[in-house]
Amino acid sequence: MTFRLGLTGSIGMGKSTTAAMFADAGCAVWDADAAVHRLYTPGGAAVAPLRAAFPDAIDATGAVSRDRLRQIISADPTALRRIEEIVHPLVQQDRAAFAAAHADAICVFDIPLLFETGAETEMDAVACVSVAPEVQRKRVLARGTMSEDQFGQILAKQMPIAEKRARSDYVIETDTLEHARARVQDVMADIERRLADA
Repeated sequence: MTFRLGLTGSIGMGKSTTAAMFADAGCAVWDADAAVHRLYTPGGAAVAPLRAAFPDAIDATGAVSRDRLRQIISADPTALRRIEEIVHPLVQQDRAAFAAAHADAICVFDIPLLFETGAETEMDAVACVSVAPEVQRKRVLARGTMSEDQFGQILAKQMPIAEKRARSDYVIETDTLEHARARVQDVMADIERRLADA
């Protein structure tokens, strides 16, 4: 039987690294960002509906341009909701197909906006990666891909980490790789115990 573990956390908390640890432990891992990337590539399921709603969002290759979407959203505050109404159901279908293809595994669903999109209702349990705010800030800014201001804007859109932690079944501290790996092993042991009792 499938066990669905939602993996969430805020930007710079170490979610991708933790997802890789679950993959190393034998889990099937689905990545929400990778799913969106697939939907946006030429011929992807999101291209035609987004072209119909926002013709300027499609680039010369026939892909959805994230840069153009950002420009559309900054020019029109109502655009984000309309984009989400198109993309979220497609992402949900991709997730359901993945779960069906891995029906006898522990599936980890790496979803940054898990609670924000209501996806926790599809999960058997939720794990939240977490780290101290100053470590998070240092990690994000060290990437050199965004300014302090952009980081603040992303944080403002995400549910506060304290709330995510409170709503999760497991919390994985990612202050060190060793600590994170030990917590992943604890979570796996607990899930295996739950499956044995099912």
